[in-house]
Amino acid sequence: MVISLHLCHVTTHSLLLHTPLAHNLLPRKVPSLTKRFFTTAATMSSSPKKVLVPIANGSEPMEAVITIDVLRRSGADVTVASVDKQLRVDACHGVKIVADSLISHCNYAVFDLITLPGGMPGATNLKDCGILENMVKKQAADGRLYAAVCASPAVALGSWGLLKGLKATCYPSFMEQLAPSCATTVESRVEKDGIVVTSRGPGTTMEFAVALVEQLYGKEKADEVAGPMVMRTNHGDEYTITEFNPMKWTFDNGPEILVPIANGSEEMEAVMIIDILRRAKANVVVASVEDKLEIVASRKVKLVADMLLDEAAKLSFDLIVLPGGLGGAQAFANSEKLVNLLKKQKESNRPYGAICASPALVLEPHGLLKGKKATAFPALCSKLSDQSEVENRVVVDGNLITSRGPGTSMEFALAIVEKFFGRNKALELAKIMLVS
Repeated sequence: MVISLHLCHVTTHSLLLHTPLAHNLLPRKVPSLTKRFFTTAATMSSSPKKVLVPIANGSEPMEAVITIDVLRRSGADVTVASVDKQLRVDACHGVKIVADSLISHCNYAVFDLITLPGGMPGATNLKDCGILENMVKKQAADGRLYAAVCASPAVALGSWGLLKGLKATCYPSFMEQLAPSCATTVESRVEKDGIVVTSRGPGTTMEFAVALVEQLYGKEKADEVAGPMVMRTNHGDEYTITEFNPMKWTFDNGPEILVPIANGSEEMEAVMIIDILRRAKANVVVASVEDKLEIVASRKVKLVADMLLDEAAKLSFDLIVLPGGLGGAQAFANSEKLVNLLKKQKESNRPYGAICASPALVLEPHGLLKGKKATAFPALCSKLSDQSEVENRVVVDGNLITSRGPGTSMEFALAIVEKFFGRNKALELAKIMLVS
């Protein structure tokens, strides 16, 4: 059930259901809190916290979707609001996201946290939204948490005067712009100063989102959310892959890559794969296995595919790669058309791959891992017939590539870039995204 008022559409995801309460949408007086008291008080309550994530044309989709997904995993009630005139926004790298609400409908709602993704021109579009500016300024005046990542600390928060006297960080190329607007610029991957949290870029966003969970619910909840995501800890090191039976992945033009999505697909995994491969200049086709282009992913992020699978099936691909998510993986496994495409890919010795639930729930039962080393989401590795290499974060065996979960998705996508374009290109992208 979705309640739509003239104020704001808010969704509750502690049980992954849409069950907002109308009274939560009404304005209420919130006493001013000191910075120190806010953080302490926030950790004392286990009630669902209300979070606003504004998005715009040109927002960085990884930063938006990772933040939304991680916060919803914590039980936070996250509203994704478009600052444009329509719900659908065209994010960077051709990723299309449908918001829950327009920002104009959120003007009088009260949020425990407002957090801004980066991306250009997305950060500028957020900065230029007068409603959002007023909301975040009131958030600060009332002593409630606000945050931003990548370009947005400098472009939005800094220009609004909301970082004065504070330590903050942002994407490296915006540090000079940030400097005049705050007390101290720092190069931390995530910087917390009172009621403000800032971070640097796509590769730091998962840590940023977990830090926000900690601010809202405390460290125990943050650790509980972080654990199953298989997050990376050695940020100073280059990513690694474990490879067997090396072969050169070739292509004529592109390469041409198919990324299927379905209702229940893991949105972080899907978006990271799409975004990173498009950054590498691969031709990525996002195809819905459902009967319409728009799908509702596992944490209720709404994504719009480029075409239906029926249309994509007429094309030839250098790689077919599946995101995870239980519901999405089950939909893939039940799609005869997709399974046939994967089997033809394997038979012709062209690359194919999967991450998280999909190696165990799609590739394994259809014989697509036979004679191959692979990995999968830790809780599903028992379903693999060969479990000898499951502890590795990314496993390549000839024309097959597999990986473990949301926290390994960037490494997984970078490994694909490496196989097609070489390690130098992959490391260049990793540096730009601040993966390492």
